[in-house]
Amino acid sequence: MTDDASVAAALARIEADGGLDVLVNNAGIALRTGDGGAEALDGPSVLAVFDTNAAGIVRVTEAALPLLRRSANPVVVNVSSALGSFWAVHEPSRPASRFPSIVYGSSKAAVSMITVQSSRAVPDVKFNAVEPGITATELGGAGAENHPGRPAAESAEVVARLATIGPDGPTGTFQEDAGELGW
Repeated sequence: MTDDASVAAALARIEADGGLDVLVNNAGIALRTGDGGAEALDGPSVLAVFDTNAAGIVRVTEAALPLLRRSANPVVVNVSSALGSFWAVHEPSRPASRFPSIVYGSSKAAVSMITVQSSRAVPDVKFNAVEPGITATELGGAGAENHPGRPAAESAEVVARLATIGPDGPTGTFQEDAGELGW
């Protein structure tokens, strides 16, 4: 996601294998300091997180658009987070309201805006963001086997639901298990 040549090579292979109907942008990193796992708030770390989590989505999506436009039902699903939802971080009933996340949350808010603006700029492709829930992955720093989140297969259900929408499916939305999530 952070290397143009790598993205071009991947899409050339996808094209050679028959094309692209659905693009799922599921990149996400959170860089931590060495002292207790707090978020790294230095300039290079912030740039690295945004380069992967936000710029990487733009980079891959822009490179994939020529292939997607050949599809009868092109779909892009951007994996975001409730930590990037202004509504969820202000709603006391939501876990995101109790978890400070300056850099990762801000990068996922950028993913949400990229999704909305892309849906407007490229109306022939359906763009939606998803909140997969707290998932047992190594992103949390504990290793997937020790993470308190749910299994990745369960979190992937919302991604699969949006990846398989029909031609009359939504675009420009932010979805979670229960349906639409507030931005």
